[in-house]
Amino acid sequence: MTHADFSAILPEFLLTLFSLGAILVGAFAGKDRTAPLLMWATAAVYVLLAFFVSLSGPNDHVAFFGMFVEDEFARFTKVMILLSGAAVLVISQSYLTRRGLMLFEYPILISLSIVGMMITVSAGDLIALYMGIELQSLALYVVASLRRDSPKSSEAGMKYFVLGALSSGMLLYGASLTYGYAGTTQFAGILSSLGQGMPVGLLFGLVFMLAGIAFKISAAPFHMWTPDVYEGAPTPVTAFFATAPKVAGLAFLARLVFDAFGSVPGEWGQVLAVIAVLSIFIGSVAGIGQTDLKRLMAYSSISHMGFALMGLATGTAQGVQAMLIYIAIYVVMSVGTFAFMLTMARDGVATTRIDSLSLYAKKEPAKALALLALFMSMAGVPPFIGFFAKFYVLKAAVDAGYTWLALLGVLGSVVAAYYYLRVVFLMYFGKEDSTLDTGMGRTQWVVLMASAAIMLLGVVNLFGVEGAAAVAAQSLVR
Repeated sequence: MTHADFSAILPEFLLTLFSLGAILVGAFAGKDRTAPLLMWATAAVYVLLAFFVSLSGPNDHVAFFGMFVEDEFARFTKVMILLSGAAVLVISQSYLTRRGLMLFEYPILISLSIVGMMITVSAGDLIALYMGIELQSLALYVVASLRRDSPKSSEAGMKYFVLGALSSGMLLYGASLTYGYAGTTQFAGILSSLGQGMPVGLLFGLVFMLAGIAFKISAAPFHMWTPDVYEGAPTPVTAFFATAPKVAGLAFLARLVFDAFGSVPGEWGQVLAVIAVLSIFIGSVAGIGQTDLKRLMAYSSISHMGFALMGLATGTAQGVQAMLIYIAIYVVMSVGTFAFMLTMARDGVATTRIDSLSLYAKKEPAKALALLALFMSMAGVPPFIGFFAKFYVLKAAVDAGYTWLALLGVLGSVVAAYYYLRVVFLMYFGKEDSTLDTGMGRTQWVVLMASAAIMLLGVVNLFGVEGAAAVAAQSLVR
């Protein structure tokens, strides 16, 4: 390993070192006493690493004989993963303490999962990609069933494990077919083997890999685990599932299709377009009848993944930029919404029922207004920033000749707007007073209000995300 190789993986190495050191500290200092401090320390480490990663550019590094790629695309997505992980840990503190779930192992498992995500977004080889995905998934299987005395949490962990194993098998089978026809597992080698066209066997390998990755980002028709896992897992875990793994999943999907199959975008663009349409409509229609906010957010995430995939399906740098902007805005919306959901309780008992928000605006007008901004943004209502997120991907689809895809996306967005606006209607025009407790921790309040402010103020210049996303997209689509 050369010095250049080591510098390329330095963020991953430092986070791994921190995780291993935290295990030793907990073992000798006492897990219960160090758990709250470790949560804050882990969030601080994520922020520092995000700052370090953002400053490590702009040069690209290819390390370990092409297995690891450190470019602007990887740096952009790593910063999003780290910051979303830090935000989730910060807003989860009081919830975990109140429910007796402040476990020392939780931030360590989240850290190891993030290491896996960071490896996948920099993967330049199928083996490195699979290794990162499995490191990410193994830790998430455990945190999904973190509440060991809850049958729903155990069921969520089991479902996620079984279907995750199935998706890993599909991904491996696709990788083996790809290796058989291309003669290499490196993305650059696979790309060079496509000079004479794409063999049918290689196309089958790509489709199997796309199906396996679609499981990881809960894209339809491979979304069946999402509502049950979102509902059964502890709410802080659900908040994490809805943010960082989505960023990582879309990033390593983009890395695979552009670095390994970038010369034949027409072959995989149609597959991604079909998955995008199915995700948008299944997420939009199935969410209408939900009575639990966590299940609603599950179907919402399926629909949002469809819009993000719409950008990737175009096969252009504009489409990748639109996808990155979309997922960045989606993460902010999700963090703000879960910051509120973590405080929802009736007489001290946690609840996520939608009808508990009835006439909530009478008791808590400021929080209700913040939620209105978040849900309006998710629905894509102007002038909120969520409208511009959808505008970017729809414009990229039209410019790439996927007008039919953009039209279906607009139709799906109209359908989904119903269940977002239903929550807003309940808060302001419900039939009876809300029975929700009015207390909210300072951290959750700050995150909720900041997220809501971003939904409105972000329309000015997207806080510089547009320019950074353009640079990241150009580094991927050469």
